[in-house]
Amino acid sequence: MCGIVGYIGKRDVAPLLLEGLQRLEYRGYDSAGIVVSSPKTAGLKMVKAKGRVRDLEAKVPARFKGTTGIAHTRWATHGAPSDVNAHPHMSADLKVAVVHNGIIDNASDLRRKLEADGVEFLSETDTEVLVHLIARSQAEKLEDKVRDTLRVIEGTYGIAVMHADFADRIVVARNGSPVVLGIGEKEMFVASDIAALVAHTRQIVTLDDGEMATLKADDFRTYTTEGTRTTAEPTTVEWEAASYDMGGHDTYMHKEIHEQADAVDRVLRGRIDDRFSTVHLGGLNLDAREARQIRRVKILGCGTSYHAGMIGAQMIEELARIPADAEPASEFRYRNAVVDPDTLYIAVSQSGETYDVLAAVQELKRKGARVLGVVNVVGSAIAREADGGIYVHAGPEVCVVSTKCFTNTTVAFALLALHLGRTRDLSVRDGKRIIDGLRKLPAQITEMLEQEEHIKKLAEQYAEARSMLFIGRVRGYPVAREASLKLKEVSYIHAEAYPASELKHGPLALIEPALPTVAIVPDDDLLEKNRAALEEIKARSGKILAVAHQHQEKADETIVVPKNEDELDPILMGIPLQLLAYHTALSLGRDIDKPRNLAKSVTVE
Repeated sequence: MCGIVGYIGKRDVAPLLLEGLQRLEYRGYDSAGIVVSSPKTAGLKMVKAKGRVRDLEAKVPARFKGTTGIAHTRWATHGAPSDVNAHPHMSADLKVAVVHNGIIDNASDLRRKLEADGVEFLSETDTEVLVHLIARSQAEKLEDKVRDTLRVIEGTYGIAVMHADFADRIVVARNGSPVVLGIGEKEMFVASDIAALVAHTRQIVTLDDGEMATLKADDFRTYTTEGTRTTAEPTTVEWEAASYDMGGHDTYMHKEIHEQADAVDRVLRGRIDDRFSTVHLGGLNLDAREARQIRRVKILGCGTSYHAGMIGAQMIEELARIPADAEPASEFRYRNAVVDPDTLYIAVSQSGETYDVLAAVQELKRKGARVLGVVNVVGSAIAREADGGIYVHAGPEVCVVSTKCFTNTTVAFALLALHLGRTRDLSVRDGKRIIDGLRKLPAQITEMLEQEEHIKKLAEQYAEARSMLFIGRVRGYPVAREASLKLKEVSYIHAEAYPASELKHGPLALIEPALPTVAIVPDDDLLEKNRAALEEIKARSGKILAVAHQHQEKADETIVVPKNEDELDPILMGIPLQLLAYHTALSLGRDIDKPRNLAKSVTVE
């Protein structure tokens, strides 16, 4: 969940690395550090700082020159944020420097053994174990020193290593945490995310688990941790550096909320088949005969991706009439679930690197299951592990809390549900109806965003609440779940989500004027049931904000959302609640793009 960036070439490396860290800060922002070296000067030079990248930048001296370097921005797992616990970590002789993403599971045992041999540890981190093991290796080559160390390591890692005695190279390795190489003209880059690379090169190589690489200024080579050479052909990334700029907005979250109409247009583009009232999803690698043999769909994700999966499961059941459900990947992988050969498993991850989801995919593949991926990042680990899938084409999402990627993921599930439905028993008429609804989405999103000033005023009222309740029934419940999560993540206001039908089974005890309720009230066959829930709350003097297709008499305030097809309504109903969370956080003065204790890409367990 941290950010790594490295460079070897002829340029002054410190400004380049600091720029890369700024682009990666959404992956971790409690401390940062940088190590540089130069063929003209002996040894390694390091600067570290608790806090943001700007705090590190303020500490870097003017004459901090070098042409090779590695840098890191941290999200703490072992040891509180501090200058000492910040990466890179260096050996006692100042020859070895390491940056590391992931968790070393056997770090405590290795630390005790090293301490028994007289090694003195300076930090509380698991990463420092790597440094001392590499420094103590008797191998002659740096690659072999790193390989010796990785043989005794248990856990996940993405690492970059520099050594003063091997000043012409950086050695990197991956197991469960992303490592991406950037191929330049007589210069090479490494990062944990392409965000740090696209300003300098769009030619990238993504390492697989169990793979290492040696970077020199004019060359790179990849090989397994056992030493066998591997073939790595660079690919061209579609995103450009400008995609990571704020584009005139005050925050990335605001920018990404307002990009959703264009993002949805991208996920639809080229996929609709009007002739047969269906969609083209060639990446599924699933022919019609195989699709008809599916008896159940299980969707796995974490956080926002899990909520998108809940919406997806409902659409698949409604349109394809296949039993479907969603489950947190973090729970699924530990409960020894029965893996059914007739079940289609779908792994959902914005980054395509979410560790719990990736581990679930690997376990499913081991047991012979068919797994599809729904991800945003081309070439990511889950995309490569899966049998096929759908790219959601949301574009880069920098804010820690997800908005446009969530929306595009739900639209991708609508496409999948339509595809499976038309392969089975969904009529041409219903297929056309859904396609017409999908085509309306971008314009309706734009219409929805025009209510921002109204929603901002509502948010300023609700910012005073200490807690909020979100309710919805059937299609509305996953929307309530996601809206509750958004508010928690970005404003730090406690929020809970419940099915509206469950109110009388306990949550009504909480209702009072000080606890506002946000109710999802779509104009569908459950409209009167939802209105009855509003009656129950109002009878107990509860304050209600409704998100609905028409004004709700029992609500104190209503945000009116454009009506689409019943099955597609959840896609739109979450968007005003993203704005509600955003403006609530803004009125409270929160750090919107970098909420406390969170990081964007969860690549540790």
